[in-house]
Amino acid sequence: MKRLIIHGDPGVRKDGIVEVDGKEYTLFQVTRNGDWHGPDRVQLWCIAGQPEEQADFEKQRYIPHFLDVEAVDEADVEVKKRAGSLAV
Repeated sequence: MKRLIIHGDPGVRKDGIVEVDGKEYTLFQVTRNGDWHGPDRVQLWCIAGQPEEQADFEKQRYIPHFLDVEAVDEADVEVKKRAGSLAV
C-alpha cells in the first residue's frame, strides 16, 4: 500500500484502477486537493495498493504517515478503470 499523489486529475475516483510505471494499483481512497487554495492545478492524494490489500485498508491495519509516497504527473498515469464498475 502507498500514498500516490497525482498532479492533475486524470478522471479516476475511489475503486478505480490505474497503472503507474508498469504497475497496476487499485485506489482505495481519493482525496481531491487544490480546488480553492494551493497549487495551480488540482492534486489527487490517493491510497493505492493491490487488491489483496483492500481488507487491510478497510480494517485500518496501516499507519497513513508511514506509507511510502510516490508523486506522479497525470500524464504518467494510465487509467484502466475510472471508478467502481465504470469501464474506461
